[in-house]
Amino acid sequence: MNDSQDRFDRRTTIHDVAREAGVSIKTVSRVARQEPNVNKKTRDAVRAVIDRLGYRPTASARGSVSARSGLLGLILENPNPAYSLDLLRGAQKAARDNGYQLVVELLDSPDIAPAIVDLVIQSNLEGLIVPPPLCDNPAIMQALESLGRPFACIAPNAQPPHGLMIGMDDREAAEAMTRHLIGLGHRRIGFIMGRKGTATTARRLQGYRDAMAAAGLDAPEDLIAQGDFRLRSGLAAGALLLDRPDRPTAVFASNDDMAAGVLMAAHRLGLDVPRDLSVSGFDDSATATAMWPPLTTVRQPVPEMAAGAAQLIIDHQRAGDEDPPRCRKLPFQLIVRESTGPAPG
Repeated sequence: MNDSQDRFDRRTTIHDVAREAGVSIKTVSRVARQEPNVNKKTRDAVRAVIDRLGYRPTASARGSVSARSGLLGLILENPNPAYSLDLLRGAQKAARDNGYQLVVELLDSPDIAPAIVDLVIQSNLEGLIVPPPLCDNPAIMQALESLGRPFACIAPNAQPPHGLMIGMDDREAAEAMTRHLIGLGHRRIGFIMGRKGTATTARRLQGYRDAMAAAGLDAPEDLIAQGDFRLRSGLAAGALLLDRPDRPTAVFASNDDMAAGVLMAAHRLGLDVPRDLSVSGFDDSATATAMWPPLTTVRQPVPEMAAGAAQLIIDHQRAGDEDPPRCRKLPFQLIVRESTGPAPG
């Protein structure tokens, strides 16, 4: 395949230009926007690479950096549709209430950091909302730091040096749910983890372990199953935990979709919920009340977190000489429904 055909099949990105010219992404952006604060030698070199590679930023990206676009971005890469919809609902309302429009991008590219940078620059976004697991990706955080535009992470593992952050205490919430089950008399409590490698998964697992340890109860590895936040993984993990003689009397899943899968596994085995088995979830998504029995769960304020992330960005855009807060924490709520009850026997 020749060079011209390759450029036709794969759109040239700002990363391609920066790599070829040996400059930063921000410098390429300044040249593309025709800003004055780039020396002539660098400008000419970058311009030559732009022309040779056929890089074509959008009209909004070529506009002046000082011109407001009125656009905020929300990027998604989450297998849970209920969670993504709650993020969208919250972010869109906050954007609309403040006179902004929301640009939503579902990302499935293997080279995700350059795709995000291209989105920000070519759409001329004034800020970007970054939910998990994207906010825990070091390459994405480094790329966003290099752009110098405000971005807000939802429930990240740690606050980025120059980013904004909003979240809730996942560890404390998981500990509270586990204490609830212990208070009902359960001693063998199974736990289903979410997607591997995410901060959310680690914090919720730690909360479960902390509550078990504080009550003097064991949390052996055979009571902990791996999931990925999807219903099918909850069904598989539930079958693994329940189809044995020493099954737990309660199972706490890291989100409602996986808890729904546990309910399905229990029904297949002829177990009555909650008489034979208590099941609890996390999120209080629409799934929690679509199941029978309805799920005891932790209400995670997902729409409020997305709205708060948008508001943090907008407040910083409008701050002037003021220094608005960079971090906010929202409360969780334990929602007790019919899927949990006293331990059998």
